[in-house]
Amino acid sequence: MGRLTINLMKKAAKQITLFLYCSFAFNSVTAQGIIFFEGTWEAVLIEAESQNKPIFLDAYASWCGPCKYMDAMVFPKQKLGEYYNRHFINYKLDMEKGEGPQIAKIYKVGSYPTFLYIESNGRLIHRAIGAKSVEKMLLEARKVKSTTGD
Repeated sequence: MGRLTINLMKKAAKQITLFLYCSFAFNSVTAQGIIFFEGTWEAVLIEAESQNKPIFLDAYASWCGPCKYMDAMVFPKQKLGEYYNRHFINYKLDMEKGEGPQIAKIYKVGSYPTFLYIESNGRLIHRAIGAKSVEKMLLEARKVKSTTGD
């Protein structure tokens, strides 16, 4: 092959790589799963009050297999993200680090994962325990929304 052919192949390969990268980046933005708020527990409560939304708290432990499954296979799903991001302030908290032990004591978290639905004033609305499918997570969320009157 001539030098010109090799240069054209390299250029085409770069363009294909760029195209694939851009396609992946676009899909990552448009196909969004649950977005988790980052900050302190107090900041989450303030954010929930300012947006007039309940909090969805994923109470997890770093060593928990079902928690890792939820992170990898359920929380990233677009369908779940669309509902949870619209109706809740979503928050993840390792119950064994930082503020976690204090929150675990307040809400009596002893199993992982535990999913807590909490009003902005800190009152517990609903508790669910164990890994769940997207469909079951949506059922839980809809049950919570029906009791909050929104």
